[in-house]
Amino acid sequence: MTLHTLLALLQLGDGLFPAGGFAHSFGLETYAQEGRVRDRVGLEAFVGAHLEGAAGPGDAVAVAVAARLAAAGDVAAWCELDARLEAMKTVPEFRAASRQMGRQTARVAAALGDDVVLAAIARAIDELTPGHHAAVFGAAAGRLGADPEAAAAAYLYSTAALLVGAGLRLLPLGQLDGQRVLAVVRPRIALLAAQAARATADDMWTFTPALELAGLRHARLEMRLFRS
Repeated sequence: MTLHTLLALLQLGDGLFPAGGFAHSFGLETYAQEGRVRDRVGLEAFVGAHLEGAAGPGDAVAVAVAARLAAAGDVAAWCELDARLEAMKTVPEFRAASRQMGRQTARVAAALGDDVVLAAIARAIDELTPGHHAAVFGAAAGRLGADPEAAAAAYLYSTAALLVGAGLRLLPLGQLDGQRVLAVVRPRIALLAAQAARATADDMWTFTPALELAGLRHARLEMRLFRS
């Protein structure tokens, strides 16, 4: 991977990239309000569960597959992958968050350059496909020249950083606590990214029933800082 590709991938996965992830906690707010996550240890466990049960075997695989499809210019197959993600996201708030972040990412990624494949994906999202974040992230990374493993790793790290950022706003934790959580999950991210790079769309799965129930309960919280 060239330095140019690395910098582009860092931009895509950075918290400043306007995907809208700052508005979502993916169930963490429910856990915080219920007192189930109250410190750094609890936040680390939550992030680990999300990575290993959902983002790793599900979204990261989609990122890796999307990177390959976009590099080959296969928009039709990319839309089929996006439809799989739509079917897998059963919690309404999580599904809406993934769609919103994907549409924002597609809009910005297409506007940053003159890439015909990303432009076609952005049009497809406007007209016929939901445009989930993992599929769009992978497509953008693939068009930037990132290999599937690097794309999956960048996505997983940005996901972990999103959850840690939410945790710092919800819990009495400092910035050092957040960095310690990210440092602890780095080896896990590397392993999950390597596994995702070897997988196919048929290998995608998720199993996080407790987190999904927290996502469903989130809609009924009396006070909410996050949209999910």
